[in-house]
Amino acid sequence: MVEAGERTQGWTPTEVNVLEAVQTCVERWGIDKVTADDIAKESGVSRATLYRMYPGGKEVIYEALRVYELDHLFGVLLANIDGARSLEDLLVSAVTCATVELRNNKHLAIMLSSEPGAVVGELTVEGLPRIVRVSSSYLAPFVDRFLPPEQSRWLIDVVVRLVISYFLSPDESVDLGDEESARAFLAPFVLAQNSSKSQPDH
Repeated sequence: MVEAGERTQGWTPTEVNVLEAVQTCVERWGIDKVTADDIAKESGVSRATLYRMYPGGKEVIYEALRVYELDHLFGVLLANIDGARSLEDLLVSAVTCATVELRNNKHLAIMLSSEPGAVVGELTVEGLPRIVRVSSSYLAPFVDRFLPPEQSRWLIDVVVRLVISYFLSPDESVDLGDEESARAFLAPFVLAQNSSKSQPDH
């Protein structure tokens, strides 16, 4: 069973099958109308198996789905930032990759269209602390190569909030899915961090 907000190290084939079935059912009927029978039928597992895997019912299943989707996003993201040689390159790669993945997420697009309030809540007030926490767990080892831990955590927090904000409310003046635009937008953050890092201790 997946605990809320925890990073998972792997998913069994049955878990993947069930959670992708949940995605399909939600896209088809909406999150409030999906039943355990729908999920069992779509995934091909029995209701008994479903309840053994997620004894808390649909709420636990949906929480597992959120963690699964975050894991997938960060799996793609880490592959893109691996080998970054500077803080600037790391941030630009992370921001552009995350933005493109959010935009191309079919499940997310359908949910934003059909149940925007629930999705916005999950990406902002209700779900944002978890997203920042998970982002830090994945990204801190990479950012820590360039910054002290305290600065690293602060920068990750700010960048996560920026990506989500510009995804939900795009601005014509910046496109975080475009490398050149993202690099220009992020330059002040990189300069500020490098400047702070280079300040002598008193």
